[in-house]
Amino acid sequence: MDEREEEGVGGIPDGAYCGAPPTPPVPDGTEPAGPPYAACVLCRKPTEYPESVKGITLCPVCEWQEAQRMACSG
Repeated sequence: MDEREEEGVGGIPDGAYCGAPPTPPVPDGTEPAGPPYAACVLCRKPTEYPESVKGITLCPVCEWQEAQRMACSG
């Protein structure tokens, strides 16, 4: 009697392969994208910060440009 399992494709025993994991659903734009984000005070684009953040909120581009201005002044 042969004690080896029957080999399937590529030397993997039949029944040992589970298949690909299920792919996550693709967002269709109807689901909320997270908390409401604050608008940049300079260009009005959404920032990385929630609306509940107090103070001046800048988008990444304006934040980077402001840092350049501050570094070169003085």
